[in-house]
Amino acid sequence: MPHGHSRLGGAGGRSTPSSPLSSPRSRHGRSRSFGGGRWPKKSLVERLVLAIVSAVFRRRGVLLFAPVLYITGMVLYMGSFGFDVGLRRNADGPAPPGSVYRSPQVFEKLWPLMETASNSSFNALTMAWSPTLHQSWKPCGSMTISQIGSKQLPESNGFLIIEANGGLNQQRLSICDVVAVAGLLNATLVIPIFHLNSVWQDSSNFSDIFDEDFFIDSLKNNVKIVRELPEDMLQRFDYNISSIVNLRVKAWSSPNHYLEKVLPRMKELGAVRIAPFSNRLANAVPSPVQGLRCLANFEALRFAEPIRVLAERMVQRMIRRSSEGGGRYVSVHLRFEKDMVAFSCCEYDGGEEEKREMDVAREKGWRGKFRRKGRVIKPGANRMDGKCPLTPLEVGMMLRGMGFDNTTSVYVAAGKIYKEEKFMAPLKLMFPHLQTKDTLATPEELAPFKGFSSRLAALDYSVCLHSEVFVTTQGGNFPHFLIGHRRYLFGGHAKTIRPDKRKLALLFDNPKIRWENFKRQMQDMLHRSDVKGSELKKPGGSLYTFPMPDCMCKQNKMRHRQ
Repeated sequence: MPHGHSRLGGAGGRSTPSSPLSSPRSRHGRSRSFGGGRWPKKSLVERLVLAIVSAVFRRRGVLLFAPVLYITGMVLYMGSFGFDVGLRRNADGPAPPGSVYRSPQVFEKLWPLMETASNSSFNALTMAWSPTLHQSWKPCGSMTISQIGSKQLPESNGFLIIEANGGLNQQRLSICDVVAVAGLLNATLVIPIFHLNSVWQDSSNFSDIFDEDFFIDSLKNNVKIVRELPEDMLQRFDYNISSIVNLRVKAWSSPNHYLEKVLPRMKELGAVRIAPFSNRLANAVPSPVQGLRCLANFEALRFAEPIRVLAERMVQRMIRRSSEGGGRYVSVHLRFEKDMVAFSCCEYDGGEEEKREMDVAREKGWRGKFRRKGRVIKPGANRMDGKCPLTPLEVGMMLRGMGFDNTTSVYVAAGKIYKEEKFMAPLKLMFPHLQTKDTLATPEELAPFKGFSSRLAALDYSVCLHSEVFVTTQGGNFPHFLIGHRRYLFGGHAKTIRPDKRKLALLFDNPKIRWENFKRQMQDMLHRSDVKGSELKKPGGSLYTFPMPDCMCKQNKMRHRQ
């Protein structure tokens, strides 16, 4: 049978890549500082430069040189003399609202009122989500895929090998995208190689995290997948995969790029590598290609049996321990590990000791990146812009304000919390029925997973997936995939609280706030999360977070009522 260029039809145009995560640092700029900060006091040299510029402007004969001298003066003024556009505290007044961490003072005032409110019969857990706000959706990916797939696949155009880097969900992204690319190119996919990441430090292979047999079988009618290269191909490359040409593919490449650049090389050489393979396929691609992404992510990828078995036990234990909520519980993805706090460049209430710790952590993790010339750390501006990780205390106050009382069971998915004893204490005080993987599973059950961050993250992911309410606090791939997975499971609704962190920064910076006002603001935030729970994918958006309408179809209203 002759080789086919692509079984998935024509390729769509290249999509515009989503913006990268904002850096917590900022370069020197040319504007005034936030919050009415004053211009820095001019030095003698600065005053001299400005005097020269002014003199030039007064002389008509050298007027042509004025722009050059003016720009030179401004560069000297703003660059060489360390002009800081970072948030400054006005020497004659208070810091701008929302720029300082005052949550402990707010909690001290509101705590007695929270305790009084706990005696009421209302708990937001019983009616957090309004069924009247949403249309019902159902998975239709397999139906769409069946139109693409066939029992007899055409002869392969060659082997595709990729290296999936990053943590659990970054690897998941790479896997699902490469399934789509393999289908597009009519290629035989070799089970992805997992790169040992310097941050995650997890040596797990594909089969340690995902069910390899199930993955291959689920996709057999759409993409041919093999565990390793056949003997003849290994001989051709001297049994050294690194001898296979590595094609450098740009991030967010369009299907046309793969058809025009990758496919010819694959047919010529018999096998190609793409390493690394992270965000290497555009979000906006033709429907058949999206269909393969849907099938891979929501149907074919399931966790390996050891993870699945323990995760199911943990979910059942969480349900049993949530008897006061009818088996319902809240899960929180808490990003308050030391490295996250350090990277955010935010300040809390640890004073000089905290600053020293964070400086050391930043240097250890990012080796001088935060000390480059022209970089300015702006903790206050970061807080006002909603970029600071929420503390456990802030998450607890937010949930209590929304109406989740102290009988609510809360599962916290997290790594090692920064100064855990100090920061977790108020959250446990507000929610005594708090659980983690260390309290739901025995040390013996967790022992095989210790030292493997991706496998531990898979346990957290599973418990969060089945909660009545999921709370995301800092973004990242974990909530990115989990929110989409929850939409896929729960009729299109994410059942997820996505806090407005800019508003929270203002509220938590006001120790005089009244409890009734705080509650009203929190309940409004919960309502907005409810309204956005069934949000559809926008052009250029990711179906991993927004599976409608690519992976899900509207459910017949009459059938839904029945």
